[in-house]
Amino acid sequence: MATSNSVRVAAAQMTSFNDIASNFSTCSRLVKEAVSAGAKMLCLPENFSYVGGMSEDSLLIAEPLDGPIMQKYCSLARESGIWLSLGGFPEKGHDDAHLRNTHVVIDDAGNIRSTYSLMWMFLEEQYTRKAALQNQVILVPATFTTVTGQAHWEILLRARAIETQCYVIASAQAGKHNEKRESYGETLIIDPWGTVVGRLPDRLSTGITVADIDFSLIDSVRAKMPIAKHRKPFDFWRPATV
Repeated sequence: MATSNSVRVAAAQMTSFNDIASNFSTCSRLVKEAVSAGAKMLCLPENFSYVGGMSEDSLLIAEPLDGPIMQKYCSLARESGIWLSLGGFPEKGHDDAHLRNTHVVIDDAGNIRSTYSLMWMFLEEQYTRKAALQNQVILVPATFTTVTGQAHWEILLRARAIETQCYVIASAQAGKHNEKRESYGETLIIDPWGTVVGRLPDRLSTGITVADIDFSLIDSVRAKMPIAKHRKPFDFWRPATV
């Protein structure tokens, strides 16, 4: 049960296809489940709205954030009274040959509150920078391949939670999207001690996992192990000149 110093969140797992309407129907069902569970925010995985058969297919359906696809999700958040973390969304770029993979956060009134366009795929330094800013929760919407997922997914996420002393909410695509593309799944919620506190019973199923973000636990872990106080600035590690 969520306390006065905690907030309940849900992380979703799904298998998106090249059918925008079908994906929206799945997301709507997951929103209802999250609301029923008392969650204040639902985190959906990368490519929640569309996964094409070819990489260039996303260019054909890319839209600006004020386009009809994203506005349907804004309405869904408003009508359901829940915050949504949506990432990444194929946001239309500066011309028809470019798009941005954009993570969008919508509040419970249906307003877009934050966006982030993917710049790097695998740089650990971005997590360290977030820790330096004293963030408390890190959102990781993902579409991991089955090979890298089996080898790296959980261990990397738990390591990021431990070294940043943050909750990590990792929403994952799962299963076979088409004949050429398959995702690992395994949606997880991890606390700042590296403990998995939310996991679906089936790595490939569609559904949600729910956990309470305990802010007092974050404070306790950071007080007992003050990593931030000992972290050096990034330019400290530059090679010395002779």
